[in-house]
Amino acid sequence: MVTTTQQRVDQVRRSQLPSVSTFAEITRFGTTSAHAAAGVGRFLLHSAGELVRGRPPTAGDIAREIRDTFEHLGPTYVKLGQLIASSPGVFSESLATEFESLLDRVAPADPAAIRQVIVDDFGRPPEEVFAEFDPTPIASASIAQVHTARLHDGTDVVVKIQRPGITDRLSPDVALLERFAGLAEVSEYGRMLSARHVVEDFADGLDAELDFRNEAATMREWYACLAEGPYASRVRVPDVYDDHTTARVLTMERIHGVRIDDARAVRAAGHDGVALCRNLLLSLLDSAFHGGLFHGDLHAGNVLVDNTGTLVLIDFGIVGRFDTRTRRILRQLVVDLMVKGDYESAGRAIFLLGAVHKPGSTDRGAADLKKVTMPLGSAELGSMSYADLGRQMAAVARAHDARLPRELVLVGKQLLYVEKYMKLLAPRWKAMADREIFGYMAGIMKEAERDRRARRVAIG
Repeated sequence: MVTTTQQRVDQVRRSQLPSVSTFAEITRFGTTSAHAAAGVGRFLLHSAGELVRGRPPTAGDIAREIRDTFEHLGPTYVKLGQLIASSPGVFSESLATEFESLLDRVAPADPAAIRQVIVDDFGRPPEEVFAEFDPTPIASASIAQVHTARLHDGTDVVVKIQRPGITDRLSPDVALLERFAGLAEVSEYGRMLSARHVVEDFADGLDAELDFRNEAATMREWYACLAEGPYASRVRVPDVYDDHTTARVLTMERIHGVRIDDARAVRAAGHDGVALCRNLLLSLLDSAFHGGLFHGDLHAGNVLVDNTGTLVLIDFGIVGRFDTRTRRILRQLVVDLMVKGDYESAGRAIFLLGAVHKPGSTDRGAADLKKVTMPLGSAELGSMSYADLGRQMAAVARAHDARLPRELVLVGKQLLYVEKYMKLLAPRWKAMADREIFGYMAGIMKEAERDRRARRVAIG
């Protein structure tokens, strides 16, 4: 098999995902096609039966069949389903709702195989490694499942255990997705989303996610980014127990709390929905703009509210990183769009990020940006249509042949997650009119101005 330069780079970079032969790709393509065809067949049979009874198929029926097909296709497609579940406005509400079951309710692995993972990694069975270990998982997702346990010192913990044989199942799917992404970039929409880059990030994220020691290190690094700032007391990560952690087993503090999307439970516990949304947004912005490291998978299963009202972020298998130069440009971009309304300067910032390959006239680009972004500062989040906003931004991107940088796609995904929680917990909250958010933006503006003066001095 001929190996391309990109494939050689991927093989070096991805230490966990094994390389895939052409035969394996063809075989997996056949299996994928068969599952997809079976899903279509099941839907047609179901629809025919419903039509006989005088009931045409609904959007919910279609969403249910797509969800079932993704689950049959395996863990890679379950991960993609998790993106759908937490991206309201991009996908239909019925599809996003149906895919929520893939966040943490995937069918668990064979208990004997899970037990063997612990034996292989620790040299002892779970009843010796832990004082207590519940073989029934409390959550089960695409890559791993989570069990409750107790350490010998009496500490309650959760144990995240990787699904046996997961790397061999993921690799052919990733290879196929990379090929499909190349085809997708033939279209304007695929180029705008940088489909190949998105899939590369997806694959790299999966590779890093397959060694839980990476996740443990990233959790500590992320919190260290916030520790010196004003938000350290509002958001945290669980403690990790290194003596009980390996590449395939991650043992963490057990968090007693509720998911952020469980609005009823959040309110029953007396937590302030506006404060929770504000803290999540500020911690995301601060970790991205100042720390350079942000959580890249803020779906509802990964954002908990503990008994004190503190946000607890879990599952750091996917993160995003901005280098110093990118953070400087992004700070200026946010100030230009949200604070100063300087759309020409914003257009120049986007050009510096490498996102625009056919910028056209500055005046036209500024007018397009203004038309799309002006509603963000005044509209109530509960009444905003992010689907319409997405279509408008796609139109602007097509007009200027824009390709969104990889990390911007990832941070945009997180903002969609945050938007969902805002609509659930604080639908009338105007983020940009909030005093603390405005104050944060004012600080960003001062930093951007300092950066601009420093550049002028450096130039001469």
